[in-house]
Amino acid sequence: MVMSASPCRSLCRSTPRAAERAQHPRIPRTTHHVRLCHHRRRPHDGSKEAAPVDRYAPGRSRRCGAALSASARARRESGAPGCRGGTRGSRHAHCRDLLVELTGAADALVVNNAAGALLLALSALARGGEAVVSRGELVEIGGSFRIPDIMARSGAKLVEVGTTNRTHPADYDRALTPDSKILLKVHRSNFQVTGFTADVAVVELAEMAHARGLACVYDLGSGLLINLSAWGLSGEPTVSEGVAAGADLVVFSGDKLLGGPQAGILVGTEKAIAACRADPIARAVRADKLTLAALEATLALYRDHTTARREIPVLRMLTEDLGSVKRRATAVLQGVGDKAELVEGDSEVGGGSFPGAKLKTWLVGIKHPAPDTFVTQLRSHDPPIIARVAGSRVLLDARTIFPEQVETVVAALKADG
Repeated sequence: MVMSASPCRSLCRSTPRAAERAQHPRIPRTTHHVRLCHHRRRPHDGSKEAAPVDRYAPGRSRRCGAALSASARARRESGAPGCRGGTRGSRHAHCRDLLVELTGAADALVVNNAAGALLLALSALARGGEAVVSRGELVEIGGSFRIPDIMARSGAKLVEVGTTNRTHPADYDRALTPDSKILLKVHRSNFQVTGFTADVAVVELAEMAHARGLACVYDLGSGLLINLSAWGLSGEPTVSEGVAAGADLVVFSGDKLLGGPQAGILVGTEKAIAACRADPIARAVRADKLTLAALEATLALYRDHTTARREIPVLRMLTEDLGSVKRRATAVLQGVGDKAELVEGDSEVGGGSFPGAKLKTWLVGIKHPAPDTFVTQLRSHDPPIIARVAGSRVLLDARTIFPEQVETVVAALKADG
């Protein structure tokens, strides 16, 4: 995959370099990055790891050109003036309106990351009381952050119910006390539990909570706004489905499957969002204007799903037909020559989304006497190429190479091969 110097579509047209440097100051001024698989913070030894498609090098979804341009414009604006009378307005208003429109929620709030969003939700709705959650949903997210740790910081008391593989409605019912404040459901977006399993659907959990005067909080994780089952990707609930199921709050990421900047998003009822907005933690985890501008530009693309799939890199990669992928792989092959071959393979979604799901893809395989060394050389190239190793071959996933990046990839392979 092509790895951009900023979290946007690689080598996108009209890329404002000032915004790139603002987002990633450690990246040199003149450097663009070409990325052929997910970086995943691997050791610098050409490790043999699969190639997820949904997040760019430092661990975030690559942003579309519209999002990066919006961030660049926001950098030049010093305040948040209102449209009338020059009074100060809310930076959150446009994102809030788009989220309400796209998800069907009554209100919305954007903070700086999903862990912060969950911390805020727990603090606002469960501080000083009990939060009841299935034992099988006490997940660990990136950086060793765990749901129980976040809950402890929020001031809510964790009440575990059920077992690792099976939890039933009666388990929640037996755990409720006068101190219970919320029922929490955490979507297992980064792992699978298969076999002899059972859990409680969010719609049933919401009904149970409301019947007892409690709130239902749904930590959805990846923030999918478009159902991707038509492209062979199922099992990942959309945000609008969580809202329609009756959750008081749905919490999710602004990057990952949504494809925007790193952010945490809360959508839900007016009462629940108002409680979050009034909590002191909201100020501590608020999103900056660059994030809000990039998120607004990304969300606006979702008004037309065809446009979103074309312009948002992660959706483009996940929904592209195999024929187009093969044509791009063939173009790289023709540019490199006899030392390369086409290989049928699979792309993993990765990034804590669609665990276990794979998409058919075409790989460009290059046999090399020292593949680990070759991979390291590619990563040191200007721009860097991040590939993976299988046996004696270095593999490049054509699904993660955009058409405008083919020449860059070919030039790098020729230079380092």
